[in-house]
Amino acid sequence: MCGIVGYLGKNQAQNILLDGLKRLEYRGYDSAGLTVYNGSEFKTLKVKGKVAELAKLLSQQKISGTIGIAHTRWATHGEPSERNAHPHSDCQGEVFVVHNGIVENYKALKQELEKEGHKFSSETDTEVIAHLVEKFIAAGLNLESAVKKSLHLIKGTYALLIMAKIEPDKIIAARLSSPLRIGVGPDQFIIASDPSAILNYTQQLITLDDKEVAVIDQQGYHISALDGNGSVDKEIEKIEWDMTAIEKGGFDHFMLKEIFEQPETVSNSLRGRLIDQQGLAALGGLKEVETELRRIKRINLVACGTAYHACLVGEYMLEEYAGIPTEVCVASEFRYRKPILDPQTDVIIVVSQSGETADTLAAVKEAKEKDVLTLGIVNVIGSTIARETDAGVYNHAGPEIGVASTKVFISQLVVLALLTLFLGRQRQMSLVTGGRIAEELRKIPGYINQILEQNEKISQMAKDYGQFKDFFYLGRKYNFPVALEGALKLKEISYVHSEGIAAGELKHGPLAMIEKDLPSVFICPQDSVYDKNLSNMEEIKARQGKIIAIATSGDTEIAKIADEVIYIPKTLEMLTPMLAVVPLQLFAYHFANQRGLDVDKPRNLAKSVTVE
Repeated sequence: MCGIVGYLGKNQAQNILLDGLKRLEYRGYDSAGLTVYNGSEFKTLKVKGKVAELAKLLSQQKISGTIGIAHTRWATHGEPSERNAHPHSDCQGEVFVVHNGIVENYKALKQELEKEGHKFSSETDTEVIAHLVEKFIAAGLNLESAVKKSLHLIKGTYALLIMAKIEPDKIIAARLSSPLRIGVGPDQFIIASDPSAILNYTQQLITLDDKEVAVIDQQGYHISALDGNGSVDKEIEKIEWDMTAIEKGGFDHFMLKEIFEQPETVSNSLRGRLIDQQGLAALGGLKEVETELRRIKRINLVACGTAYHACLVGEYMLEEYAGIPTEVCVASEFRYRKPILDPQTDVIIVVSQSGETADTLAAVKEAKEKDVLTLGIVNVIGSTIARETDAGVYNHAGPEIGVASTKVFISQLVVLALLTLFLGRQRQMSLVTGGRIAEELRKIPGYINQILEQNEKISQMAKDYGQFKDFFYLGRKYNFPVALEGALKLKEISYVHSEGIAAGELKHGPLAMIEKDLPSVFICPQDSVYDKNLSNMEEIKARQGKIIAIATSGDTEIAKIADEVIYIPKTLEMLTPMLAVVPLQLFAYHFANQRGLDVDKPRNLAKSVTVE
């Protein structure tokens, strides 16, 4: 959600800043801008719209200089416009700020500054930061001190880069509850909110922690606590990332590429984690808390969006196979429930692709305040959730660029299955059952490949149903969350209304909507609730509703009811969601693509939701 890039070195900043912004486009944004210091003055260019438009403007108005900051904005305060785009400046045009986050008390700060004579040129909350820094520089403080004093007045969250005329050869970076990393390369520094903007230049990264401030210049960097002046020693991490993973690799869109990467994703998530002969899962990230996990009596799974749907599947897995009572809560609601948590018997497991989701991080904070054990399931190594939780498991899905999550969802299901195996074998699960789960998990990549072979058929199906404006997605038990996920995929990238429904709820209201212009996508594999699902499908058919069915290979009964059938291989009921979701991802992709929509960057959405 928004993107920040800063550069300081010996190369032309403009090119590196633009490249960084392009690599952050997947995060979602509505405007873009940059400021570069050319040795005598600061030059700022901003546009409403895409980074490509900023690049076009820069081709006409080249800005030379080896230090600068840049930003892609996702509007929270003030409409998308050139005026509201970052970088923001002060009254004199001598302080320049890019900011991810929210200044919660900006109205009060703005009123106070206006009384002192400051003139504002935008509707954003960010601009108050530039004016505060201006105010304290005018009072005689140096840039670092002025920034620190300003940040003490701010309530909210931030990742910040600040430049100023008083010390034009420096960039100040600061962070509170919004990610920011410093790439350390030969004779250069690249600062960004996401590693993807850095790793083309260096794999040596420093992660700023909350309430840390970095001063970066040609001589190096100095990091201190917001409340102090002494140095904070920071470890430089080496991030091993294959840069081809953030290229399309011959596919039209990242989303399609990532759907087709899912067999490899499952293999990567499983690698080194299954002990087949013993029916065990080896999760090294949980080794330090293995004793505590043996005593837990209740699991709380907390997540947002697609990760929440993965947790709903995990709830079925953990209760059925590990025998542990499990609750799932949307992260944005977790705090407001005033959850009753027992530090002796409860564990909070948070699931997040980015590891930076604001609401999910707030849930971690709530749990830690109550001394409850916290685990994280995240995809991004070194992310805030990975560092804030007591222990955790990485997805190892690789970078996911498409805003609509696909391969990370499947990797989350794999990790939750491994966690079920890990906890279940500590408790009631037999060696035979554990062995069967391990054996079937090994087969999942091959099964997904079989489903991907139906891509052309699903593309044609999406074309045939392209005129419809409403869809129901239905499933039971393990596949109710899959129905929710399938509906989410369609609505977020095609902007078509779609609703995920527990099939048993059909007669409790949704059946009133069924008619010939509302197709139903029914996840109906041959499992323990198969007959009940068939009965629901008959009810839909009796009311002239069209049905697309996801069914088990070899099922001849389903074709007698459904208008269209997509077949998936037979597997264990608990693993079926890993297969059933794939055709739904493909259907959503083709449905949106055939409408000419931007599949990878749907309107109004961001890949990483770092503000509440």
